[in-house]
Amino acid sequence: MTELYSTSIIRNIYKRPSTNSEVSSQIIYGEKVRVLRTKNKWIKIRTLNDNYSGYIKKEKLKRKLKIIFKTSKLKTRIFSQNKTKDFLTFNSRLPVLSKRKNFIEFEKGKWIKKKDLKPINHKEVNFVKILNYFRNCRYIWGGKSFKGIDCSALIQLFYLYNNKFFPRDTKDQILFKKGKKKIIDFSKGDIIYWKGHVAICLNKKRLIHAYGPKKKVLIMDIKKTIKLINETTKLKVKKIIKI
Repeated sequence: MTELYSTSIIRNIYKRPSTNSEVSSQIIYGEKVRVLRTKNKWIKIRTLNDNYSGYIKKEKLKRKLKIIFKTSKLKTRIFSQNKTKDFLTFNSRLPVLSKRKNFIEFEKGKWIKKKDLKPINHKEVNFVKILNYFRNCRYIWGGKSFKGIDCSALIQLFYLYNNKFFPRDTKDQILFKKGKKKIIDFSKGDIIYWKGHVAICLNKKRLIHAYGPKKKVLIMDIKKTIKLINETTKLKVKKIIKI
């Protein structure tokens, strides 16, 4: 099967080959996909970093892309002759065509600052640092960028940045690691799962999550959040695992 790299800044993955279909996830610059089949202007793909499948438009794809760097900030501005209004999102994967002073050229005529990049094998163990980048970002179902993100992508991005596999959806994440159904005292790094939702503890009292009802990524009190979700959706905590 053919394997291709996306060179779109952000590209939607649809459940069916139509823009009227539900957006189930996204891929960003430099992500590699395997082509499962083609249908007119669409291709069905499976992402190589998390085995997620769906349909994307058949455009801005390359067979070869020698990935060297990844973006390490929420938004990385793209420069042409001057700075543009375009940004790469966190964890975009980039080649290097040329270097000039404090800039690298990742695509013909497109440059970014070296200080916004890390080597592709760089690891960031501080998950709080990464998740805090997305604080106050909009909640968007299927999103995984500064333009919008959902609860499971917020957790997954930490693993993907560190080149580790972690499932895309909460229903799969909850099965991926062993954990507990109940816990009295929460601590930093506890990932809390409900049916269809996930949050992670920043410390003993506070958690961060992309919360649909509030339409953004925010920090909330752990016990108050558990109570709120129970009262508004009748959902109880299903599992707690460690990051």
